[in-house]
Amino acid sequence: MQIFTSFRAAILAALALSSCGQVDYNGTKPGEFQGSLFVMWLGEGGSSGDGAFLFVPDPDNRLSFDWPDENGKIHTIQPDMMYTDGGSIPKIGQVFNGFGPWGYAPAYMVHDWLYTARHCLRDGTPTPSEQKVADITFEQSAVILASAIKTLIDTRRVKEDDFAPQVISSAVAGPIARNKWNEAGACAGLRILEKDRQAAEAGIPGSSTALRRGGVRPATVVGQFSF
Repeated sequence: MQIFTSFRAAILAALALSSCGQVDYNGTKPGEFQGSLFVMWLGEGGSSGDGAFLFVPDPDNRLSFDWPDENGKIHTIQPDMMYTDGGSIPKIGQVFNGFGPWGYAPAYMVHDWLYTARHCLRDGTPTPSEQKVADITFEQSAVILASAIKTLIDTRRVKEDDFAPQVISSAVAGPIARNKWNEAGACAGLRILEKDRQAAEAGIPGSSTALRRGGVRPATVVGQFSF
């Protein structure tokens, strides 16, 4: 047990090494989730990972997150459909509680959306939805992830963990994350291909069968989060 505990501590330290920024997770204010989210599997994808996945907001009850900033202003973040690999947690760390790539899926979707919007704003091609979060800074994006994770825990949607939220929140405040935030030319590659959009729409429970009759193979729902 002591060996395992020491190994766990070493892995957590390694995961945190990418961070030079710090997020005070314990002092972070929780926000409020509303709506519903699907995680969908499109297929095997490329040669890496577990396949190609999409975050898909429920079109009848879209996921949103209300986050109170340090001045008390409420920011409403409402993501659109996007590709995802869940939480970008190194494989070696995923064996530990709290570090699975899907454990905090709604929080990861909110955070990923801020990056998608940032890339497209930087490239000068934002959608109206992306334009709505133009005032969110890199530092705030890390705090928003911490707030979203804390919200999931406080509302008992996920189990409390002594390590994962702080480590994950700090990692997304570090230099690797900042470089990703400031990356140029990334927007075009983030846009949903039409065939994947149709597969997602056909996979939504209760959706019209018109797409399926037209030969569209529906994406598979592997998870749903409703608030």
